[in-house]
Amino acid sequence: MTKTDQTFQQIVWEYYHRHGRHDLPWRLPDPDGAYNSYHILVSEIMLQQTQVPRVLPKYQTFLQTFPDFSALATAPLSDVLMRWSGLGYNRRAKFLWQAAGAVMERYSGRLPDNPADLVALPGIGPNTAGAIMAYAFNRPVLFIETNIRTVYIHHFFADRTGIADKDIAAVLQETLPADNPRQWYWALMDYGTHLKQTVGNVSRASKSYVKQSKFQGSRRQIRGQVLKLLAGGPHALQSLTGSISDDRLTGVLNDLEKEGLIMFSGNAYQLRA
Repeated sequence: MTKTDQTFQQIVWEYYHRHGRHDLPWRLPDPDGAYNSYHILVSEIMLQQTQVPRVLPKYQTFLQTFPDFSALATAPLSDVLMRWSGLGYNRRAKFLWQAAGAVMERYSGRLPDNPADLVALPGIGPNTAGAIMAYAFNRPVLFIETNIRTVYIHHFFADRTGIADKDIAAVLQETLPADNPRQWYWALMDYGTHLKQTVGNVSRASKSYVKQSKFQGSRRQIRGQVLKLLAGGPHALQSLTGSISDDRLTGVLNDLEKEGLIMFSGNAYQLRA
């Protein structure tokens, strides 16, 4: 490791030790010192495209209702969607529910500890699998998301644009502590959040950067409104159009039905049971 890499590590560690979010519930071990892989899976799916302050209250109530893989896998999807309501991107709730079922069926209720099996589960891509490997099992795997990009671009690629993840991964590999990857990634996440607040979102220089569309007035907003209404019980189309005055409503209903999140039965739409 170069002197530059060592200095970089020191900066990240110092920030984490002084200002890290050490009390986040998914970062707390069980009384025996082990980390609950189910809790970490739930948090990682919830944190996809959703900020920590919005996730925290939902995470707590979700685990109270579905405390383990068995409870989630055997729950009706409609219950899962109701507990998820407010987080957005509701397909994640269905993927998490399906993943719980697969874990119970294939792995006797224990989350697999290798990336290949993890990415075979619904809703888990390579980066989410990498995060689970690091946080749940403390394995020194490589994964890159927006906060990690922010840190490495700020320190190693500040004068460049169009930066590929493979270039970031090469530096990440050099600076990843093999003996403590879990806390290193926590440190990167917290330091990256700090950099976004102080120097701006430098990850825009990444090839992988995609600007998130506005929620207000979007189809995502309509989807959320539909699911929130149906969480209170079935609604006929006329009832939904009375509450959601938007020409895109019919298309949204069709999409939600195709995705298996809602169903049309007895002249009314309702959450998929």
